[in-house]
Amino acid sequence: MGTTISGGYHIPVMVDEVVQGLAIVPTGRYADLTFGGGGHAKRIVELLSSGHLFAFDQDPEAAKMAQCFIGKPLTFIRASFRFAKEFLNFYGVEQLDGLLADLGTSSYQIDTPARGFSTRFNGTLDMRMDPNNPHSAQQVVNTYTVEALAHLLHYYGEVDRSVAIAKAIVKARGGAPIVTTGQLKAIIEPFAPKLKVNQYLAKVFQAFRIEVNNELVALEELLKRSVELIKPKGRLAIIAYHSLEDRLVKNFFNTGNVLGKVQQDVYGNLLRPFLPLQKKPFIPSAEEVHHNNRARSARLRVAVRVA
Repeated sequence: MGTTISGGYHIPVMVDEVVQGLAIVPTGRYADLTFGGGGHAKRIVELLSSGHLFAFDQDPEAAKMAQCFIGKPLTFIRASFRFAKEFLNFYGVEQLDGLLADLGTSSYQIDTPARGFSTRFNGTLDMRMDPNNPHSAQQVVNTYTVEALAHLLHYYGEVDRSVAIAKAIVKARGGAPIVTTGQLKAIIEPFAPKLKVNQYLAKVFQAFRIEVNNELVALEELLKRSVELIKPKGRLAIIAYHSLEDRLVKNFFNTGNVLGKVQQDVYGNLLRPFLPLQKKPFIPSAEEVHHNNRARSARLRVAVRVA
């Protein structure tokens, strides 16, 4: 979702492309489902006159950042975007002109050792985007079976030797619970390719983070519900950071379902609620990646709601 800046939360990724993709109408109503540090929200709000932005985030630190928007046409809602429709209905909004979701973790979360997201620090093995979630990475690592651990490592991290790692985790926790990121790294590192240790560790941590926060299920729900949330000719913009997320978004935009199964009417027309703005995703410029290394894997896809 960005990179840390002095005194700030993070730099928003591809902010110009997002704003252009959403084709902001000054009088429109929009939702930023992943507020984070408010970088995208700031640019959207600047373009509104009588319009309004509804911002969602379950992280209490994001709620603190939202205080900077007091007096602006923005309503912050501390909740998962899974409840967007209910909250928007509460505020009297039936459909939006545009919706943004910048998936993954914020740089604040990554750079705070106590949150347990990063392989760079030794911190509590946590990984919860919502600290009130009772389901942490500690629980996953210390209670899942070998089969369950191997499954999530394979499917969510696309990790080689997932069964061997799962067995090593179960063996290690037999002596004492695994409670820190350092302990988990020490178990995994022997399985990593010598020249790609950091990338390998990142994939493993990604797998546990997705499991803890139920991220792919939440994304599937978002895509399905976006059909109701966005008005005809409205726009949906999603930034993904790994192939699992991007594939779901691409399939949904192209076919109307996350499996990518083509469905047609009797005339051979594709049955899909959105029309992709372009075939390939937008990617950050070389200059942006130079200034913000975490933007390197970002993929932005934008689609227009079919009238």
